Amino acid sequence: MAHSLVNYDDVDPVGGGLHFLRDSLDCSNLGVSVLDVEAGWSGKAHDHADDGQEEVYVLVEGAATVTVEDETVSMSAGDALRVDPEATRQVDADADSLFVIAGAS
Repeated sequence: MAHSLVNYDDVDPVGGGLHFLRDSLDCSNLGVSVLDVEAGWSGKAHDHADDGQEEVYVLVEGAATVTVEDETVSMSAGDALRVDPEATRQVDADADSLFVIAGAS
């Protein structure tokens, strides 16, 4: 088949409102996730140094603050943020927020 289709509501969240779509879409080196969270949600600080995955966070709805290393980045709907694999990042939802996160190694 030349395509795959999945709705993120059909994928069990792995933590809070984070839905990993990679397995459902049968992607090998491209990760796609949806993060659908309420105001006040805070993700864990992490990096992707081990897997070399660069990520792009696209904020579709809401407002959020992403801390990349020691820099605070304020995001509003429509913003896209690219993060290097080795950079530590943490997402905090300032309002009910919907992200699409794409990562590739």
